[in-house]
Amino acid sequence: MIGVFDSGIGGLTVVQALRERLPGHDIVYLGDTARTPYGSKSAATIVNYSLNNTDFLRRQGARRIVIACNTASSYAFAAVRDHFDGPVFEVIGPGARLALQRSRWGRVGVIGTRATVASGVYPRTFQALQPQAKVYAAACPLLVPLVEEGWIRKPETAMIVRKYLHPLKVKKIDTLILGCTHYPVLRQVIQRKIGARVVLVDSAAAVAEQVRDHLAAIPEGEARGEGGGRLKIFVTDTADQFRKTARLILKQPVTIEQADL
Repeated sequence: MIGVFDSGIGGLTVVQALRERLPGHDIVYLGDTARTPYGSKSAATIVNYSLNNTDFLRRQGARRIVIACNTASSYAFAAVRDHFDGPVFEVIGPGARLALQRSRWGRVGVIGTRATVASGVYPRTFQALQPQAKVYAAACPLLVPLVEEGWIRKPETAMIVRKYLHPLKVKKIDTLILGCTHYPVLRQVIQRKIGARVVLVDSAAAVAEQVRDHLAAIPEGEARGEGGGRLKIFVTDTADQFRKTARLILKQPVTIEQADL
């Protein structure tokens, strides 16, 4: 079983990407809706929340953990990796590598939460992968709550996206990393506002491909689907809007359970 956690609903974009690539695997998802957003929290708090989430997923039977949150990946990956007794995946590295593959001129933009941008994790990652790449980051703190509220097609959301993307447009980026797993929900408006020539990189899809490649490289008994592709979704605080947006992301009705951390 694959365990996936995020600060809220955005990590379901990772779940959907995993289901498309690994339809035979059971997935358990935890959305920490009671404590979202993580992007405004301290590093110590983000680590603590991430370890809580990991322990919950372990109790549900998860044998692999996907940190489907750029903020938690930025601050808590090492702690979760040391804490958990199985493979742990994060969304920063896969997204950066995919961006380099798709970038024409090595001018990459990143949008993320305040905490992700402040961590400097993307510039450090690109420095290690391709030092000559130009990386420009912009914090977009309002986008997570807009997605959580289901304001996907509101004109106000389009105006906010346009304002956040303007500093990156003037840098003439050719590739833009959606550096928060909530952001693929806003993919259409982001593409319109950044321009058709800019390639969008979805970190959710990138980490899903990494998990698929990991499973393909291990013995057949491990890589085989476990249990028929069942999905369980837990949240730490129930909300009707979560269910509506989850249905939009997963393209099917969903059953949501309350998590006891």
